[in-house]
Amino acid sequence: MPNIESGLKEMMEIDGAVGAAVVDYGSGMALGTLASTNTLDLTVAAAGNTEVVRAKMRTMDQLGLNDAIEDILITLSGQYHVIRPLAGRKGQGLFLYLALDRTRGNLALARHRLRNIEETLEV
Repeated sequence: MPNIESGLKEMMEIDGAVGAAVVDYGSGMALGTLASTNTLDLTVAAAGNTEVVRAKMRTMDQLGLNDAIEDILITLSGQYHVIRPLAGRKGQGLFLYLALDRTRGNLALARHRLRNIEETLEV
């Protein structure tokens, strides 16, 4: 089973990956990051996307939705940002974060690969 470091490496092998992180949304801190560029500050991205996850969780609770979030997609003009909360006990309070270049990446394949990484990740 991959640990955080090997999970990040697998995420960066996804076509078009620009940056990857495993984030604790309780604290907003990244447990690990990996990027192919210096232009994306993954520490800032981890903290900012923590607020996105918290807001969505709060909204689902207020709506009385008894469901799990598979992923959250933020579409920018040049990138996709995919946030995938980890399911089950092993991932309580954690999410995977992937920044993907839109011209080089395949969103459907990236979502599929993130699901596989989540299933085998050992935290």
